[in-house]
Amino acid sequence: MRPTSFAGVALFASGAFAQYYQRLGGCPSLGCVFPPDQADFLPGQHFDIRLEVHSPVNGSEAREGVPDSNFKFTIGKKGQAGIAVTEFFDVEEAELENWSFSWYEDLFAEDAGTPSLVNVTSKAYRRVALYEPGEYEAILTYYGEEQTVANWLVRDIPKKRRAKNVVLFVGDGMTTNMITAARLIAHKSINGKYQTTMQLDKFPVLGHQMTHSMDSFITDSANSATALYGGHKTTVNALGVYVDSSEDPFDDPKFELIPEIFRRQHPNAGIGIVSTAFLADATPGALTAHTSDRGEYDHVIGTFLEGLTDYEWTKFDGPDVLFGAGAENFITSEDAPRDYYQLFSEKGYTLSLNKTALDAASNEERALGLFSVSNLPTWLDRNVYQHNLKELGNDPSGSGADALDLPGLKDMTVKAIDILDTRRRDEGWFLMAEAASIDKQMHTLDYDRSLGELLELDDTVKATIQRLEELGVLEDTLILVTADHGHGFDVTGAVDTVYLEEQEDDRDKRRAIGIYENSGLSQYTVGGANALKYSEGVHFPARWDPRYALHAGTVAFPDHRENYKVHKDGPRTPAEAGGDKTYYASYKDAVSGFLINGTLAPDASQGVHSLTDVPVFAQGPCQELFGGVYNSNDIFFKIAECLGLSEAKGGSHEGEEGHCPPKH
Repeated sequence: MRPTSFAGVALFASGAFAQYYQRLGGCPSLGCVFPPDQADFLPGQHFDIRLEVHSPVNGSEAREGVPDSNFKFTIGKKGQAGIAVTEFFDVEEAELENWSFSWYEDLFAEDAGTPSLVNVTSKAYRRVALYEPGEYEAILTYYGEEQTVANWLVRDIPKKRRAKNVVLFVGDGMTTNMITAARLIAHKSINGKYQTTMQLDKFPVLGHQMTHSMDSFITDSANSATALYGGHKTTVNALGVYVDSSEDPFDDPKFELIPEIFRRQHPNAGIGIVSTAFLADATPGALTAHTSDRGEYDHVIGTFLEGLTDYEWTKFDGPDVLFGAGAENFITSEDAPRDYYQLFSEKGYTLSLNKTALDAASNEERALGLFSVSNLPTWLDRNVYQHNLKELGNDPSGSGADALDLPGLKDMTVKAIDILDTRRRDEGWFLMAEAASIDKQMHTLDYDRSLGELLELDDTVKATIQRLEELGVLEDTLILVTADHGHGFDVTGAVDTVYLEEQEDDRDKRRAIGIYENSGLSQYTVGGANALKYSEGVHFPARWDPRYALHAGTVAFPDHRENYKVHKDGPRTPAEAGGDKTYYASYKDAVSGFLINGTLAPDASQGVHSLTDVPVFAQGPCQELFGGVYNSNDIFFKIAECLGLSEAKGGSHEGEEGHCPPKH
């Protein structure tokens, strides 16, 4: 039973729609079709179909509690008569399944402890495909004459391959406003004109993508990454599936992802995954995993190793490169039942547990690199405030020692390119590299660390372009830099941190904030006796602790204190749990600052994502496809077009509109 995790729309007798608690995403009536209405497909993309008929026992939608067992499902081209799903796809009739779930219709129902019970009948048709471009109607008929209609579009995607390689950088949580702030603190300006600019500023094409979920206008990294890699918008917390109402997190209807399609069509193509997060996290995990619960870490790592098992799906035989953190999920423990170090080694992967080993690793072999427990320490701690690397006990060996010999995003990405180019130059390759802690540090309101991660991403993009040029493959490689979602962050002035500390009253402290003509100029690029080693040459701030710091913030946050100074002793913890299961401002976090009342519910301990569109930077073959404003799932289709992944027909069913593809 998943009473509060569903996303979607429930239709009430009053005509109002559920908002916080929803019966099932993409299912506005009691008949559910997945993929739902408005789903788009790449020609030849494999997917599952899940049908559900609901019979609520109580609540505003209450019926007899006996769901229809004789529902019908037809598919056909728009304007043509539909035919039975078994005939359309040439598949056997699916087994009828039954289960029940409960959910709260709204906050009043939760407060009263009165959930609604729903009985379900369901069928699933696995691993089918549509090949002919055009509009389709999928119609579920139940309870006699009631119908749910799903309008599907198979996009008309050119089949000619234009890019041999693709590098997709994901600045997790990165927005245009953050890029603007990063430019301000790292690049010197004179009389309003920057003397240098970021590598991102040099890209020839800029677009923007909309990040909405299928059933909520605020997304998370699992759902948003799934849209980027699979072309389908789904539900918060879902990886590579549409969320059904069953308890099983692995039986939800799946759809094929870029690495699976690319490797299926080109068995010798290369796949690389790089992240500064733990590798079982949503953004790297969404490249191979298929589950409604992003917290199923063992499943995620298992799909890195061997793809989907016990399932009729294209076998994904592991990426060439897997670099990041999260060693605790790879070492045998109560939470990690298998020794993945051993399993990856048996499969021919080299294993690197520090930067020295990474640099020395063979470019001829597949490579696994785990460099710390949990997430990789931030750029700011690895390079500036290095005392924060001690007493963490985060060595990836599991010894309890500190991980001190650490690579950064640039080191991992350039090494990944060397391996992919060495192993897969003939067939080409796809690489995803994630700057994960732009998002993670923005959540905890640690804006300095977040912007440091963004500048590391920019430095990595620059190094990537240089390395591709050295290898002679730059002209063959599409380079994309985008985000999966954003945060409501911006800069509105400057703060005299010295004056702020001298004031005793909170209202007086706020007088230290200078806006408009009193905001002055960036002090981060100014050197001096206390200047740090990162300055003009590599475009990181000359100093992170100027007297006049940024007046920056987000629109969604818990109660916290703020003094606008860099946290030299480690990442922030802005709020701490009280004895009443809610969170209060941590008075150890910014002692010299003033209290800022939160804008989120009292049980929120950190900030959340926002609605903002996020930028897309493009360079290389197909770059013109990425200008303008479009949906996040369009990224998938544009990459697929560049790689020539569209299939007009398949197997022995030439000329048919849809069928079950041949098993491999």
